[in-house]
Amino acid sequence: MDERVAGGGDRAAPHETTAVLIARARAGDTLAGQRLFARLLPALRRWARYRFPSTLRDARDTEDLVQDVLLRAFRRIDSFENRGEGAFLAYLRQILLNAVKDEQRRAGRGPGTLLPLDQDLADSTPSVVERTIGADQLQRFEEALATLPQEQQQAVILRVEFGYSHAQIAEALGKPSMDAARVMVSRALAELARRIDEG
Repeated sequence: MDERVAGGGDRAAPHETTAVLIARARAGDTLAGQRLFARLLPALRRWARYRFPSTLRDARDTEDLVQDVLLRAFRRIDSFENRGEGAFLAYLRQILLNAVKDEQRRAGRGPGTLLPLDQDLADSTPSVVERTIGADQLQRFEEALATLPQEQQQAVILRVEFGYSHAQIAEALGKPSMDAARVMVSRALAELARRIDEG
């Protein structure tokens, strides 16, 4: 796969679902990997713009970080258990969150500054999401999300964080219809809200 894929539009054939592209990329199809990369890049860029702290965006170009994370994931794609688009995006989201934490740690180190490996550095400037809903609420969201069943987690991530339509969620999660996806998303969000309140 090329180290950088320009553009970001979906150049896959209409019949090539993300799940099909994942399967082909895992089997070593380089072109399928490039099409998958191009398909996912715009959604991950949008996500990163809202979730990355502003100091991180200043310290390192968000585009570079997103592409680095995608490349890292694609190099290990054969070890990913293909459970479809929703699972793959949740997997990429987790890699991005980890990369953000790594970048925050790096940005917190001045020249010659040594920090213990287990020290968790808080970024003093919040992301767009944190400014909108608050860091405490975001933390409660993340904690409650982690307790949901996997399919509900994926539904919430696709709808809330990646802005997928119900039709896209139906395809990504293998639901029979847009209405089935809508019901599942509604139930997942209601359960998430209940768990946030309990927390």
